[in-house]
Amino acid sequence: MQTQDTGRPLPLAGVRVLDISQVMAGPFASMLLGDLGADVIKIETPGTGDQTRGSMGFKMKGADSLGFLNMNRNKRSVTLDLKAPAGKEVLLKLAKDADILIENYRPGALRRLGLGYEVLKDVNPRLVYTSISGFGQTGPWADRPGFDLMAQAMSGVMSVTGYPDSPPVKAGVPVADIGCALFAVYATLSAYIGAKNTGQGQHVDASLFDAAISFGVWDICDWWGTGRPPEPLGTSNKMTAPYQAMASSDGYFVMGANNQKLWGQLCKLMQREALLQDPRFTTISLRLANRPALQEELERTFKQRTKEYWVGLLLENGIPAGPILSYPEAFGSEHVKARNMRMEIDHPVEGKVPNIGFAVKLSGTPQQVRRHPPLLGEHNEEVMAEIGLDGPGIERLRAQGAFGS
Repeated sequence: MQTQDTGRPLPLAGVRVLDISQVMAGPFASMLLGDLGADVIKIETPGTGDQTRGSMGFKMKGADSLGFLNMNRNKRSVTLDLKAPAGKEVLLKLAKDADILIENYRPGALRRLGLGYEVLKDVNPRLVYTSISGFGQTGPWADRPGFDLMAQAMSGVMSVTGYPDSPPVKAGVPVADIGCALFAVYATLSAYIGAKNTGQGQHVDASLFDAAISFGVWDICDWWGTGRPPEPLGTSNKMTAPYQAMASSDGYFVMGANNQKLWGQLCKLMQREALLQDPRFTTISLRLANRPALQEELERTFKQRTKEYWVGLLLENGIPAGPILSYPEAFGSEHVKARNMRMEIDHPVEGKVPNIGFAVKLSGTPQQVRRHPPLLGEHNEEVMAEIGLDGPGIERLRAQGAFGS
């Protein structure tokens, strides 16, 4: 496992997290906590476990998908039937000594099972209970099933994605899911710090919809300021131009001459100084108003050389530019290697498994992979022993259906 141990305890060492979530936003959030040292106990449905164990449409050596293996490292798996009284009994025992609980059931589902925040805060007043859902715990859409696609569509994100007059397009990556996970971690850790100071936890309500709305800050402010709903701009930017993908002789690259100084440098490098006097392009606002004509003029020159030539020339002269890479190309770059954005972890079934590296770097206590993504129910007996359940106690719970039939 590609990790670095500095000898200092990780920041969240000693923090216990109950992860009663599946698919993406909840598991991703709890994995981030685990990477920083938290003891994450993943509560899964007996027999099937997290839905992503069997997702992605291609098989590994074992039953678990590569998606599951990339969102569930640093966790222990316990199978519990939360609909069975014995299963609820175990969860309440676990919650008594937990610091954080993360769940992504449909709003109200755990409450109907007798495991809502109001019940668990009586068991453990300092518990931070984080609920992740499609649309939040309140409001007329709260009961709707919600996934990343619906959040992108209904928040406005899809209305500004793609090109003018194109069919609807979603962002190519699950921005609502991952954004919600990050907002949830920020709020959960803030609430945890508060609980350390006051002894009182709280309920954190995080939703994919709210996260997607929050990502629209520039577009929303544009609408509020002008009264005009923003529209898709392709790779362009509503604040400045030129700042977009441009065609070269052998494909596209991206560049940004996004202020007057860089605009002047660009025109000189292209030997197109006449553009500096063109009344359509003399200011940023004029370049924005005449963006199609601006792109046409620039591409007339860009198409005379390769994308590699232009990226190199622009970077040499301080103008931001870059190639458009596929994932294989990105991961083949020296920069990804230098940033350790691919690592391999050991797994008892799969052997070496690729994982996406840590997205932020800590100098004193870098994240560590301490545990492989767990097999379903791998830690049942280990965790039960930690809450005082011995062999006869475990057998009683098993007979009562706590761990499934």
